[in-house]
Amino acid sequence: MYPKLPSLNVLKTFDAAARLKSFKKASEKLNVTPTAVSHQIKALEEGLGVSLFERRTRAVKLTRDGELLLNTTANIFRELNSTVNEIVSGKEVLTISTTSSFASMWLVPNLEKFYKAHPDIEVSLQAGEKKIDVMRDPYIDLAIRYGKYDPTDPGTSILVTEKIGMYATQAYLDGLTNPEDATLLETEWVNKSLPAIAWKTLFRQQGHDKNHPTYIVRQFDQEHHVIQAALAGQGIALVSSILVENALKEQWLVPFTSSDLQGEIEGLTYYLVMPPHNQRKESVITFTEWLLAEIQNSAL
Repeated sequence: MYPKLPSLNVLKTFDAAARLKSFKKASEKLNVTPTAVSHQIKALEEGLGVSLFERRTRAVKLTRDGELLLNTTANIFRELNSTVNEIVSGKEVLTISTTSSFASMWLVPNLEKFYKAHPDIEVSLQAGEKKIDVMRDPYIDLAIRYGKYDPTDPGTSILVTEKIGMYATQAYLDGLTNPEDATLLETEWVNKSLPAIAWKTLFRQQGHDKNHPTYIVRQFDQEHHVIQAALAGQGIALVSSILVENALKEQWLVPFTSSDLQGEIEGLTYYLVMPPHNQRKESVITFTEWLLAEIQNSAL
C-alpha cells in the first residue's frame, strides 16, 4: 500500500483516463503519450495493490475500485478547480455546457442581465455539439441540452419547448415578387439522433405538398448559421423562435407568413442536466433560477 498519497499528477492522469474511458483520449487531453498514461496507471495500481481498469482491445472499463477512486478524484478536482478560479478572479466561476447555437444566439446576448444581478459569479461556457457526461465531468457545473426531453433521465428538468417559425429580413421579403421563388434555409443536424425540422416537414404538417422545382433549399449544420444566412438576406429561415428573439427585438428579422403557411410548429426541448453534487450549490441554484425566469419571459 502507498505509505503516502499518490501525486496530484498521477491522480489527474487516472481521472482523465477514467472519465474518457480511454488511455489514448486521456493522453490527447493531457498532451502526453499513451505510453506515459499507461505507465502512470500501472504504477498507481501497483502502489494501491488493486486493478483500477479492465483492459479491452479499444477501450478500458473501470473496476469497482476504479469507480470508487473516480468518485473521489472527481469531487477533489471539481472543488480544487472552483477554489483556484475564485482565488484568481475574485469571483466564483460557473461552467456551463450547451450547444453552439443556444450559446451564441440566446445565452451570450442575455448574460449581461445575469452579471448585473449577480456580479460575484462568472459564467464560463463550453459550447459544442458533443454530448458531455456531466455526471462524471468535474469541470461542468450544469448542462443545457437540446432534443427530446425524457423526464425519467436522472438530474434533468425541462427548460422550455421551442416553437419553430419562419423568419427573414424585411428587405428580402419586399424583394420577393413570387413566394415560390424564395430560397428556404434549414438545419441539417450534426447530431443525427435529432428528428429533422425541415421545410418538407412543415409542408407535410400543414397539409401542403410543396416539393416544387422552383424552391431552393439550402442547409447548414448549425442553427445559428441558418440565422446568420437569413440576417445576410439569403432566404427565409426555418428556426427556433427562442434563438431569433434578439433579432426580432432589433427588427433585423421579421416573421414570414403566406396564405399557404401559417403560424409556428412545435420544435424540440431545451432541458437542464444537473449533477447530483451540484444540486445544492448556491451559484448553480442562482443561475438556474435566473435562467428559468428569463427564458420563460422570452417565450411568452
